[in-house]
Amino acid sequence: MVSRRSLEAVALEYGQHRAPVVVAKGTEEMAQAIIEEAQRQGVYIAQDPQLLALLYKLELDQEIPEHLYAAVAVILSWAYWLKGMKPGDEK
Repeated sequence: MVSRRSLEAVALEYGQHRAPVVVAKGTEEMAQAIIEEAQRQGVYIAQDPQLLALLYKLELDQEIPEHLYAAVAVILSWAYWLKGMKPGDEK
């Protein structure tokens, strides 16, 4: 997730856990580093300021709470679709 007002980013990891987990977050230089690494790794970047604000409140290594499952599932389904993947392909 990325916001362009003041640069912020949150990185999620999914596939090794029961639910997506916050693995990185930061503002300005850290956010830019997260974005650049995601681009190097071929990770798609979504821009959703409202979801970013909610995810940014979480701690590192914290699973997303159930009330964010649907919103994150939309982002994940978009990323899977762009890569031509289906759930389970990441394992």
